[in-house]
Amino acid sequence: MKQQRRAKVALTKGNDRRTNVGKALRLIADEIDVSSKEHILIKPNFVSTHDQSSATHVDAVRAVLEFLREHTSKPITIGESAALGSASHGYSAYGFKPLVKEFGVQLVDFDDGEYVEVEAYDRNFKPMSLHLSRTTVESDFRISVCLPKTHDNVIATLSLKNIVVGSLRTKRAIHQGYPAMNVNLYQMAKHVAPDLAVIDGYTGMEGNGPVGGHIIDLGVALASTDFVAADAVTARIMGFDVDEIGYLHYCSEKGLGSGNIDNIEVVGETIAECAKRKFKPHSGYKGQLKWRVDGVERYL
Repeated sequence: MKQQRRAKVALTKGNDRRTNVGKALRLIADEIDVSSKEHILIKPNFVSTHDQSSATHVDAVRAVLEFLREHTSKPITIGESAALGSASHGYSAYGFKPLVKEFGVQLVDFDDGEYVEVEAYDRNFKPMSLHLSRTTVESDFRISVCLPKTHDNVIATLSLKNIVVGSLRTKRAIHQGYPAMNVNLYQMAKHVAPDLAVIDGYTGMEGNGPVGGHIIDLGVALASTDFVAADAVTARIMGFDVDEIGYLHYCSEKGLGSGNIDNIEVVGETIAECAKRKFKPHSGYKGQLKWRVDGVERYL
């Protein structure tokens, strides 16, 4: 029987955000092939356009663009729909506008574009629809760039949740209680999962994230073409297990990526070297663990 190739996650640490991200990408450069891609999308996280500590830093995105421009001259879009504020304000407030001239990218607010309807579930597991950005759905290479944060509904927000929720027309629509929300994140992953996950862990957020928590200085960065593996390793660095996080558990169980730490090859630094201490979870953490419900398998 042919042995399945282990997922690879690059993990770096240092005292410069941009250097960390660039080094992580180069550690897995042989796994990142954008030569035939026509619609490359970078999705930062602007959950708030008024609080840089909760949002993707421009230097992390700049490092990604520097790497991409070594491998392609094709158009690159940076797209977002902010939860608190507008993406356009975020691009200005967080220093993204110079990237247009530096790298020839386009800055897009998903709220100004079209959406496509996809099936999901309400809190009673009755069918409902969610609307995902057409730009995200139709991109042929999606890159999620975010920081590691605790969350008020699903324990941790990482590369998958960044790209899913930021691509929704109505952010609150996916909040259908813990069990359904985790199932819906898995369902949306089948439409808009990142082809490349970049976690800028130069800083992270613990406590009552994704906006109101406290900053932790980590000095790390992660990158992988397996978003489940990237999120699983990041979760471990934060002090969580992937099987605590419902949507990652489902994605791993259903083969969208590798969530088993033992089946992930971490290159660069080790998890032990980068896990300074366990993140303080959200105050609603114990309740969030109740995402498991009997019979949920039929909705997956």
